[in-house]
Amino acid sequence: MAWAPAFPSASRIYKTRQSARIPVMNSIWCNGQWLPADNYPGAAQDRGAFLGLGLFETLGAIDGVPAFLERHLARIHQSCARLGWSVDLENFREVAGELLVRNSLAAGRARLRLIVTAGSGPHNDLAQGSDHLVWLAAFPLGETPESVTACLSPWPRNERSPLAGMKTACYAENLFALDHARRLGFDEAIFLNTAGHLCEAATANLFLVRNGILLTPSLESGCLPGIGREVVCELAPAHGIPCEEKVLTLEDLRAADEIFLSSATRGPFAVSRLEEQRLKSRTIVEPLRKLWCEAVRLSD
Repeated sequence: MAWAPAFPSASRIYKTRQSARIPVMNSIWCNGQWLPADNYPGAAQDRGAFLGLGLFETLGAIDGVPAFLERHLARIHQSCARLGWSVDLENFREVAGELLVRNSLAAGRARLRLIVTAGSGPHNDLAQGSDHLVWLAAFPLGETPESVTACLSPWPRNERSPLAGMKTACYAENLFALDHARRLGFDEAIFLNTAGHLCEAATANLFLVRNGILLTPSLESGCLPGIGREVVCELAPAHGIPCEEKVLTLEDLRAADEIFLSSATRGPFAVSRLEEQRLKSRTIVEPLRKLWCEAVRLSD
């Protein structure tokens, strides 16, 4: 039977839960200047803030070194080009390193978040305003979980959206699905798209294993071209694991021997339970995890 999603309205969803404590930052880098973290200089009419017209990248860093930096910069430049924007990130590596030092994050694991906003401008014009912002913040990064549980999101991903494939500030849809999953006792939510095909998870890309073959939804599904996804798709065949990007269905998900997720800050990590379906096999994700950790050490 084809999956028929139900679409709960926002008014039927739950009471807002208490926000997790936000890590303290000492400094941010914004438009080429070092500023106290509590002195964010956004314009009152910045469309990035009140319309979600912005882009972001989230990078992992180990001992002061950003992982897969060039891949992240290439993606944000590509997204900027789609919007008709330009951004100067020529000295980004040096800025990122200094930011980590300023925030006492030069040792161990850290998360860097690069954000580009549209600035002020008419609502019917995507052009960058003269007051647009390019800023970078740093946070501690916890350990990747050994495994997570997941459920299906009741809301589909629109693979025909003009935003498909871009990491935009319009992220509330992801957070809504993630909160819905956690209210039901799960860690993650998995999206199908409007065609009923598998797409991605709320905060990661999706991988299945069937008969020893690694499968992941193609970019035509509307999924983000994740940096973690890109690296895993390169590591697998280079180490004898067949990998295919293709149209995948809910039936493929249910029949998978193994399911795992991957993101740029966490790498590949197992899904131990999909709703009521328990998954014990980790014959692919565990070796890929080791390969990922080595790739992070060698990256950029």
